[in-house]
Amino acid sequence: MKVLRREVAVKLMAILLAVSALGALYAHLQSIPARLAAPLVAAFALEAVFYVVAGWEPARRLVEQRLRGPALAAGMTLSGVLPYLIYAAPTGMFRWPALFSVAVLAALVSFWYLALPRRPASTLAFVALVAGVLLAGVFPPIYGTPMPGLKLGILGELMWTRLAILAVLSMARIEVRGFGFLPARRDWVDGGVNFALFLPLAAWLGWTLKFAQFHVHPAAWWQTAASAALTFLGMLWVLALREEFFFRGVLQEWFDSKVGLLAVSVVFGLVHLPFRGFPNWRFAILAALAGLFYGRAYLSGRSVRAAMVAHALVNTAWKIFFS
Repeated sequence: MKVLRREVAVKLMAILLAVSALGALYAHLQSIPARLAAPLVAAFALEAVFYVVAGWEPARRLVEQRLRGPALAAGMTLSGVLPYLIYAAPTGMFRWPALFSVAVLAALVSFWYLALPRRPASTLAFVALVAGVLLAGVFPPIYGTPMPGLKLGILGELMWTRLAILAVLSMARIEVRGFGFLPARRDWVDGGVNFALFLPLAAWLGWTLKFAQFHVHPAAWWQTAASAALTFLGMLWVLALREEFFFRGVLQEWFDSKVGLLAVSVVFGLVHLPFRGFPNWRFAILAALAGLFYGRAYLSGRSVRAAMVAHALVNTAWKIFFS
């Protein structure tokens, strides 16, 4: 156990340092003043560590051994508030109403399963809450903009995502199969196959609906490749991780495989109605169709990571070649 704790601590420290270094580099490239850069980098580095703990089973298990029930929920709530304080207090962005909002939202997801029984109805309401807060764009106004072009709502979205995941895994003790950051070999195969099956269908449907057109960026090939790689990792570890965890790992598991695949894919499409102006039915149709293939990837090996791979590949292809 001591060896495991040491290993987890070393890896989390490495992540903290790596994110800090990357954040400092980004701040330099974007000419962010030091008075803003230092607290921003510190807040994102700490949030990154918390985020990794939620998705990395060995670290999550160590937390569960030390904290249980109300103590765990209280610790989760505190962890939700800390990055905001680290960022907002030194930069002059601190506002009591914003702190209150962050604390209430963090407490809401953290204490959810202490107040409500672990039943399908309460979990369905929980998933609706998680999605609703994100779709409503709650976090950008709370976290503010310390300088033009620097929007920090993502800091709140990361907090919201990992607290919701911890609530499901550590508070409700709901099993989510194949969840994690690093896909296994079969996950890459299942995700890649379903991406390949969906891509020509998506291209045809996007053209038919006059929703998207293929284009090639004028940048050098290595710049396009680097942009695609970074986009894929961001999609895999944030957007796809969050959406596939809840839609495939939680919701689709409740139903018979075929019924669940269809029902959850339809809901997945409807959630995308607000994209670029409500109601965007063309995008919702494409998203629902994509959901079928993400669901197929999940069913192939009962692995959220396979669905994440398919989802991240689709979003990367969209961003690089169609958006």
